Amino acid sequence: MDKAYNHKNVEEKLYALWEEKGYFKPKIDPKKKPFTIVLPPPNASGKMHTGNVLMIAIEDLLIRWHRMKGDPTLWLPGTDHAGFETQVTFERELKKQGKSRFDFDRESLYTAIFQFVKDNKGAIEAQIRQMGASVDWSRYTFTLDETVVTTVYNTFKKMHDEGFVYRGEHMVNYCPKCGTTFADLEVNHIERKDPLYYMKYGPFTLATVRPETKFGDTAVAVHPNDKRYREYIGKEIEVEGLNGSFKLNVIADSYVDPKFGTGVVKVTPAHDKKDYEAGLRHNLEIKSVIDWNGKLNEKAGKYAGLPVKKAREVIAKDLEEKGLLEKVDENYTHTVAVCYKGGHDIEPMIIPNWFIKVETLKKPALDAVKNGSVKIYPKWREKTYYRWMEEMHDWPISRQIVWGIRIPVWYKIDKNALNLWVVWLDKNKQTQQGNLQTFLNEGISLEEVKAGLQRVMTLSFKGHAAPTYLVAVDDPTVPGDEEKQYVQDTDTFDTWFSSGHWPLVTLGYPNSEDFTYFYPTSVLETGWEILRLWVSRMIMFGLYLTGKPPFAYVYLHGIVRALDGRKMSKSLGNVINPEEYIEEFGVDALRMGLISGTANGKDFAFPRDKVIAYKHFGNKIWNMARFMLFISEQEKITIPQFSRDIEKKMTKDDKDILKAVKKLSASVNMNLEKFRFAQAGEEIYHFMWHELADKHIEQVKTREDKGVALSVLLHVYMTSLKLLHPFMPFITEEIYQKLPGHGDSIMIESWPTQ
Repeated sequence: MDKAYNHKNVEEKLYALWEEKGYFKPKIDPKKKPFTIVLPPPNASGKMHTGNVLMIAIEDLLIRWHRMKGDPTLWLPGTDHAGFETQVTFERELKKQGKSRFDFDRESLYTAIFQFVKDNKGAIEAQIRQMGASVDWSRYTFTLDETVVTTVYNTFKKMHDEGFVYRGEHMVNYCPKCGTTFADLEVNHIERKDPLYYMKYGPFTLATVRPETKFGDTAVAVHPNDKRYREYIGKEIEVEGLNGSFKLNVIADSYVDPKFGTGVVKVTPAHDKKDYEAGLRHNLEIKSVIDWNGKLNEKAGKYAGLPVKKAREVIAKDLEEKGLLEKVDENYTHTVAVCYKGGHDIEPMIIPNWFIKVETLKKPALDAVKNGSVKIYPKWREKTYYRWMEEMHDWPISRQIVWGIRIPVWYKIDKNALNLWVVWLDKNKQTQQGNLQTFLNEGISLEEVKAGLQRVMTLSFKGHAAPTYLVAVDDPTVPGDEEKQYVQDTDTFDTWFSSGHWPLVTLGYPNSEDFTYFYPTSVLETGWEILRLWVSRMIMFGLYLTGKPPFAYVYLHGIVRALDGRKMSKSLGNVINPEEYIEEFGVDALRMGLISGTANGKDFAFPRDKVIAYKHFGNKIWNMARFMLFISEQEKITIPQFSRDIEKKMTKDDKDILKAVKKLSASVNMNLEKFRFAQAGEEIYHFMWHELADKHIEQVKTREDKGVALSVLLHVYMTSLKLLHPFMPFITEEIYQKLPGHGDSIMIESWPTQ
């Protein structure tokens, strides 16, 4: 053996060997229960982060353990198109070139992003290999594979036909900057200081941070028990405005906080969630005054076309000049909703979207965890799941972006041309937008609009007939048939809708042999932060489509934070690059260091010290193997195979160490069954370093019966090496291949038993 272990000479070579030998493919045995994990697919648009590395380390640990136990073991790999996140990443690249998404028609932009992902996808796959992940590459899935898209389309149609999917107008979280709707879970809430404007409203003075939405006000509200304003309740007041005076009714509603401002609030149902709910209760008119681009629309009169923040400044100034602004509190602190990726202000808006009715679907998913069909570890995370499932509202599943699985809905032109607002690039690459019927009336063909199409939006259908559409899996357009001309919806599915099918599509749902044998899967391992976003949706879809939950156990690891304990962020300059640690310390040390830091599934600071410690541990166990080979050579003896004859000749020290390694095996097995990965790893570490190296080997050096001593030592060492293999696969394989009496690979050796 070399004097020192060099991970750079080992890792790539061994992975290629394992893959070539087919060790990653399961040996299907109908008489045995399989052990199956689906890899939560990393985003295909960039390299893996430390959280991905931890995920792979834990899952590979479980897979290698069960493979050695003799279970038919399958780990399904894949990568995720990642919808909105990938499009944002691509748009950053466009910005560097002086371009934006608005320079492309929809099809061209999609094609460009697809090439971008294709160029990056290989880097992710290489990193998965680099980490030693023993996944079955012959069963690899990408979330835009044709089979995945077909399954998602079929689910959508099934849900639509059964009344679970509908096109509706509700208040949604809309980001004008990103140009898309977000679910509640995709919105962050931050504290911020903003001016609080005290405006004169007829007989009242009221406080608001949003004077620019005054053109959409349809009432003034007070608390029903507020004695100061009781006389006004139910009456109409006249308000002097910037575009002339207008009249509003005064309503009483308990959502008003009498202690906020003056206890009077303006009600803008189209641009505030609480106001929207109050508007529904009091049957108020809903007047949208902000468009999809985050600018005031024609209802704002001379302020039309101004972006929201600029309009706020201009309107406040004009209110002051007109004597309608009483004062401004410049230090008002409040909570603001922002989109999770870009941190842009969310605009609550009424936008037609596709929704899923969740009331019927969520109950079985909630019951599955309550009755133990799905067990969540650590158990204290169950409360998060319960709260979310109980609170879940109808889910907006359409996103106004290009990248992703396009919603399979086509609008019939002859009935909807007035109802459809299209944005498209003409032959001169100039943006055109307006009612589709207007363009058709001008002699512009539908084909020309489609060729430059960027976006199709159904206009508000409150009080009007909902648009006529066709839900299908294949494009229903029949060229030349005027009665069957359609334009497809340009929205895409929320990524969590499509990835909610992941355990199904990776196994070839519904009729493949893999699906029949391997579904439901065994363990879903992922970060706790997507318990609600992803895990809940997979359970919901699994039960809806198959009647069975998609996995038996959910293990949630903590988030790896920067060395200072803060969240990793490029702006903070504290992002940790896993590749740098792999280069310096090796994959095994990084894997083991991360696993040892994730006790109880809580967040933890990146354990640099532990990574270094496990690098030293690797050197220690390497030297233990060198010691045995050196003594064998020095004494000119072949180390005897451990046998009954050897057992008869053992000393007390030999018996004690054998007893200790059996106890270790039982404890490691128990801890792995209970998902106590850190504890299992630490036990192996302490046994091999302190019991075996520091104590037992020292007495071997002085033994006269070197054959017996080395035989027992090799047996105990090999047993320990097998226990360690799922944690540190590369060094254990390399050592195994150097030791006498080895087989083809340590990864197909039998797991140590008591």
